[in-house]
Amino acid sequence: MGHHGWQGNPPGTEQEARRRIVEAATACIDRVGLAKTSLSDVAAEAGVTRQTVYRYFPSLADILGAVALDRVEEFARRMERHLASFGSPAEVAVESVVFGVRAVPDDPHLGLLLKAGEADVFTVAVTSSQSFSLGARILRNVPVDWAAVGVTTDADFEGLAETLMRLFLSFLQYPSTPPHTDDQLRTLVRRWIGPALGARP
Repeated sequence: MGHHGWQGNPPGTEQEARRRIVEAATACIDRVGLAKTSLSDVAAEAGVTRQTVYRYFPSLADILGAVALDRVEEFARRMERHLASFGSPAEVAVESVVFGVRAVPDDPHLGLLLKAGEADVFTVAVTSSQSFSLGARILRNVPVDWAAVGVTTDADFEGLAETLMRLFLSFLQYPSTPPHTDDQLRTLVRRWIGPALGARP
């Protein structure tokens, strides 16, 4: 593992090196914004050369993806808090889509790949098994009666999470013309997803 630079404090492991590069990128983005952040800026912030950064991340898009993933847990907590105010599985499912469509683009870190024009990288991240497992955990933690609508197993929660996340991704990347308002999006998702979770269309 390359130990060049690092402000005189080389990382002990490759995982730590990657973490420090991600932290450096986050600091740059928070300070000057995404548009003004370059790979050279990240390298300087971390105290290493560009070549050292490339050893861990092939491109700036890969760094941005890592920054976004580093903030996923905080975003998951925000979503859980939001969904906890709804009283039925159908409402939770509908609101998870609406929340995702509205919140991700404005999130200072999760929206990075979209803002950087890296939609394909974002799509791969959202449709990964890791993301579906996280989505399932969010749903499971919301205090509604999932068993009443037949959602009881890990496979049930992950299947529902995958369906909702693919739906959210579609609305996010390919919005209607003109774009749906929150209420219009809510009505549309409720009409077609609600009946599967015990709600009247």
